[in-house]
Amino acid sequence: MDHVNKLKQTIDALFGKGVSKYLPKKIEITYSRKNGRIKAAHYNEKLLCTLRIDGGLAITPYFAQLLLESKKFKENCLEINADAAPFVEEGRSVFCKHVVWIGKNIRISSDTPILFKDKVIAVGRAVLSSEMINDFERGVAVKVRDSLKSRKEEISS
Repeated sequence: MDHVNKLKQTIDALFGKGVSKYLPKKIEITYSRKNGRIKAAHYNEKLLCTLRIDGGLAITPYFAQLLLESKKFKENCLEINADAAPFVEEGRSVFCKHVVWIGKNIRISSDTPILFKDKVIAVGRAVLSSEMINDFERGVAVKVRDSLKSRKEEISS
């Protein structure tokens, strides 16, 4: 199987059918030396994502911003208020009370981009599902894995 095609199918399976068409055309894929599997994907020398052993993707804020052009992908995101934005940019967790809008496709332990004013400021793993985040006023909603200020590169749309 073609490795780029496999990456596209994984993106469609995780984030919704048709999201993979927003994947850049000329991506560079690095492979594991031990088993030959896809390790990571880069575009213009910027990391897009790494593949996990369980078949999931660990996406970067840069890649999430590229995929945000798709309306289906936005259903995998959540938006936070201005009070929490500076802390989340530094890599702190998102709490339920700071969530303004939430997409319906967020499930427990899914990769979740965090938006502020329609810009991706961080990416993390959801601790709760979208229904639970709407119901709760307390507790952690998303544990941030990668944020803007943790990286030296700037995200441009």
